Amino acid sequence: MAAKKSHLPIALIVDLVLVVLFTIIGHYTHSHNFDPQGLMTTAWPFVAGLVVAWLLSAVWDRPIAPLRTGTAVWAITVLLGLVIRGVTGAGGEPGQVPVSFMIVATTLNFITLVGWRVVATALTGGGTKTRRRS
Repeated sequence: MAAKKSHLPIALIVDLVLVVLFTIIGHYTHSHNFDPQGLMTTAWPFVAGLVVAWLLSAVWDRPIAPLRTGTAVWAITVLLGLVIRGVTGAGGEPGQVPVSFMIVATTLNFITLVGWRVVATALTGGGTKTRRRS
């Protein structure tokens, strides 16, 4: 139980860094600058989605579980991030989110938010079960 709890701050930091990094890379790719206001406009819908994802998926129970936690965090973060972006017009016109952006956001966030948990689980031995010897 202690090991699960010790992964919690790491999971929060890694998730947050990966979501923000996704938005920084995307923003820079299209605008070719690191304008703080532009970065915030691009990032906030996905950061808000990540916060809600953490609350809805109870990350604190199993923070590095790839399937149970990783897929839930990924799906909720991307879905809410895209909806918020579309409704508010963050990074574009309200009501318009290009399909290409949806595909990139979905794919890249899946690779990062689930992928780091796969690696972490493998490194910590979280996927192995201890067996009793008779």
